Amino acid sequence: MFALHPYLQSALGGLMIGLASWWLLVSLGRVAGISGIAAALLPGRGPTSERAWQAAFLAGLILGGALFAQLLHTPTTPLRPLPLLLGAGFLVGLGTVMGSGCTSGHGVCGLGRRSVRSLAATATFMGSGMATVALLKLFQA
Repeated sequence: MFALHPYLQSALGGLMIGLASWWLLVSLGRVAGISGIAAALLPGRGPTSERAWQAAFLAGLILGGALFAQLLHTPTTPLRPLPLLLGAGFLVGLGTVMGSGCTSGHGVCGLGRRSVRSLAATATFMGSGMATVALLKLFQA
């Protein structure tokens, strides 16, 4: 429906993520760390008084992403083999537990609050991602 340049889509998406994380912090005093929000919704985890906003936040994240992907005709990537996706998901989950947070919590919210721990975590996962891409490109050439 909309024909926006991919760079503009990315910039607007980044602004919306920043606004959403700020809004959650200002309105509820909570950090928009997706892994923490999702983990708190698991049975026996987190206070039940928080579940309504957590479920609404995650639903908005999924539904909003799906809606705008359709409206903006975002580029798609080819499907990957299920074992690769499961392995990648496992490593991300393990890193999230070991790093006491995910990329959204540390990178968006933690850096915005000037957290030194979040700076170390963000530098580590960004550096690891860059090194992985560089190695893959080196060995695929």
